[in-house]
Amino acid sequence: MKKLLFVIAFFLCFSCKKTIEKKVEKAATSANVLYAKGFAINKLESGISIIKVTSPWPNAEDSFTYALIPKNIQHKVTINKEDYDAILTVPIENIVVTSTTHIPALEALDMENTLIGFPQTEYVSSKKTRKRISDGKVKELGNNEFINTEMVITLQPDAVIGFGLNQNKAYNTISKSNIPVLYNGEWTEETPLAKAEWIKFFAALYALEKKGDSIFNAIKTDYLQTVALAKKATKKPTVMCGAMFKDVWYLPGGKSWAAQFLKDANTTYLWSDNTENGSLSLGWENVLETAQNADFWLSPSNFKTYGELKSSSPHYGQFKPFKEKNIYSFTSTTGETGGILFFELAATRPDLVLKDLIHIFHPELLPNYKSFFYQPLE
Repeated sequence: MKKLLFVIAFFLCFSCKKTIEKKVEKAATSANVLYAKGFAINKLESGISIIKVTSPWPNAEDSFTYALIPKNIQHKVTINKEDYDAILTVPIENIVVTSTTHIPALEALDMENTLIGFPQTEYVSSKKTRKRISDGKVKELGNNEFINTEMVITLQPDAVIGFGLNQNKAYNTISKSNIPVLYNGEWTEETPLAKAEWIKFFAALYALEKKGDSIFNAIKTDYLQTVALAKKATKKPTVMCGAMFKDVWYLPGGKSWAAQFLKDANTTYLWSDNTENGSLSLGWENVLETAQNADFWLSPSNFKTYGELKSSSPHYGQFKPFKEKNIYSFTSTTGETGGILFFELAATRPDLVLKDLIHIFHPELLPNYKSFFYQPLE
């Protein structure tokens, strides 16, 4: 951190400050995290909030614990810093985030003006944040895996929100410069509402827990109402997904986030019996055998037109959705610099994704709806 707010244990002999130790003090309350499995928030009797991230990346063996100290009590408490992976005072005033999926949470909390740095800013789609980038208020920090640590240290943010497949050495360098680094694992969650609930993680950093709860509850209510609407459909179409890359067809596993959307949209995903929560890698013959007569084809990689698909591989033309022009993709919905909006916003707004899908698969249920992410392949 920029300012050390903590003193050594012997200070207790000379001050009236209360020592707060994670292992001793009991949580007074627990945040109401309903769906997310990768994090928990507990508020101690002292007023300090403890965030524990148990799933920073898939199959992680490490967990991370962060202490958030409200500024109005920082002069009253000390803390055993060895018990925590990061300690910061809240509300924070500025931040560096490293995934476009973090940006919608900041904007929903009306905290986008606190963003001061981001790696690979060209991928950002949001108009609000793009303007801040254009105005020079959000600094370019290079590639996420090799983030410009010197620039981050120069910016001196109150927090850096990282993500990765494992611990990033650059983040360790930043941490050693007394800048708190917190891992956000929303991308490891397996259900739409679980991903969306990570807004509570960001809300805690700004001491906006009630606002974060309210935003999530509105999304949850809308999502569940849309699930109920989908159940009114009289038909349950079959759906295939994905496309080939170097002769390997990649598509969502049966227990993945994408598969849950298709289940909630009252469709039959043709790999729903699969137990993988990530992606599957199949030969095109296997896909043809299972899905040649599917009713719909969703998200065919980055292809935007039927011509591109056919030029890439003549095998695509054997599928019924190709023949009947029932292929839909989100890749055409982009920001002004080409960033794909779905990759940025879908995790925070699963209610919009689900409405898109119902509009595709059961158009009679949302006859006047205008699709937000998905468009028919050209």
